[in-house]
Formats: sequence, structure tokens, C-alpha cells
Amino acid sequence: MEIFSIILVVLGLCAFETINSIDNAVVNAEVLSTMSAKSRRWFLLWGLLFAVFLIRGLLPWLIVFMANPSLGIIGSLTATFSNDPHVLEAVEMSAPILLSGAGIFLIFLFFHWLFIEDKHYGVRVEKWIHTKSVWFFAVVSIILALVVWFSLKINPLMAFGAVVGSTAFFITHGFKQNAEHAEKDLLKKNNGLSDLSKIFYLEVLDATFSIDGVLGAFAFTLSVPLIILGNGLGAFVVRELTIRNIEGVKKYIYLKNGAMYSILCLQIVLVLIFHHGFRLSQLLQ
Repeated sequence: MEIFSIILVVLGLCAFETINSIDNAVVNAEVLSTMSAKSRRWFLLWGLLFAVFLIRGLLPWLIVFMANPSLGIIGSLTATFSNDPHVLEAVEMSAPILLSGAGIFLIFLFFHWLFIEDKHYGVRVEKWIHTKSVWFFAVVSIILALVVWFSLKINPLMAFGAVVGSTAFFITHGFKQNAEHAEKDLLKKNNGLSDLSKIFYLEVLDATFSIDGVLGAFAFTLSVPLIILGNGLGAFVVRELTIRNIEGVKKYIYLKNGAMYSILCLQIVLVLIFHHGFRLSQLLQ
């Protein structure tokens, strides 16, 4: 991979992780404002190590290993930088699962934001779509059915990856909903929790919110080291914003809108790649 491509991927992952976590950062800042200065410093230092190395480091590594168990633990981490033809072949075999899974996950993420999440309306049609939130499940179900149908003609692993991506979305969405309720409890003045308990809860909640960033990262690259670097930088930026300039970030009310439409563009690119691959396979037959 060329150095320019590496820099572009890392910056893209960093931006995706940062913007995707802004909402969580705002709540974190409000919770931290109820804690002592020492506890806030502890959360930023040790919490960053936990968020980067344990969650954003181990999770993508584990995903690649599960898709390629034959590579082994170390081989899964270094696979994308290996010149071994057997290793490269194993990575290429896992690409349909990882890419289609990440693509479907991001598609569901975008439409969930468009139909259901509360937001500042940047485009007039967004308000109208929000009033039709009940159609979210119908829309994503139809998209999944179409993707699986066409994927079966290309590669059954792509169809399986699409199902895995949709399953991952609904599982992580359930955890995130529970995390949002937990964060509201943390903001209550008389919750009776110590600073240490709040730090623990914030770390667990941060881990929950980071899962979609890790899964979506595979739409950018299959390189685990680049995912760790890009998402890790994004996590660091979010932690810095949490304390230093979170009020300034709140002023950019359409920041998440831009992020979600960027995700939509990424989805379109992935669909075009899959369609091109399907047409090419037909010509080669």
C-alpha cells in the first residue's frame, strides 16, 4: 500500500471515529463536570489506554481472526502486510464477508439516523422522513433482501456477510440503547454514585459506542494495524474534545449530518464495487 493511501485511510478512519463519537463525547463531558479534577484526569489517561488498546485494538484483530482462523492470532494482525501468497489468499477469501458486512452495517446506521434519531435538520426532507420513522424497518429489510439476492449470484460469502452485518447492527443497537439510558442515570444529581463508579460506567459505555466505529472501519480497509491507528487517533481526539473544547463542538450542530451523508457516499462506492465485480465475473464466464 502506498504511503499516500495509508495516510488517506488513517485520516478517514480518524474522522469517522471522531464524528461518530461526538454525541457520546458531549454526554461524557456533562458527566465529567460532576466529578473531581483528579477523577477527570484519571479517565482521560487510563481511560484512553483502555479505549484504544483494549477495544479498538483487540476487536478488529478478533474479527479478522474469526474470519480467517487458519492465519492464527499473530498472522491475523500482520496478514495485510505479508508477502506470503497463502496469507494473501486467506485475506482475499475473507474480504467478501468483511466488506459486505461492513457495508450493510453502515447502510443500516445511516437509515437509522435518517428515520429514527433526533437531529438538527440540515435538509428539509429530513424532517418529513423523520415523521415516517416506522418505515425504517421496512426499508432496511428490503435493502437486505436485495443485497443478499444479488450477492448470492456473485459470492455466497458476500450474502452471508450481509446477514452478519445486519445482525451486528441490531445487537450493537440494543447495547447502545441500554448505554443511552445508563448515561441519563449518570447525569442525575442524586444518583449516589462515586467518581470511581462513574468512571467505570463511562468506560463500559464508551466501549459500547465504539463497536460501530470498529465494524464500520472495515469498509475503509482490511488492515488491522491501520484500523487500530486510525480509530485510536479518533478516540484520542474525542477524549481531548471532551475536556478542552466540547462547548465549541456543540456549536457545529450539523457535524453529524455531514458524517452520515459521508457514510452514504461510502456505501454507494461499496455497492458500485460489488456491481462491477458481478459484471466482471459474468464477462469472464
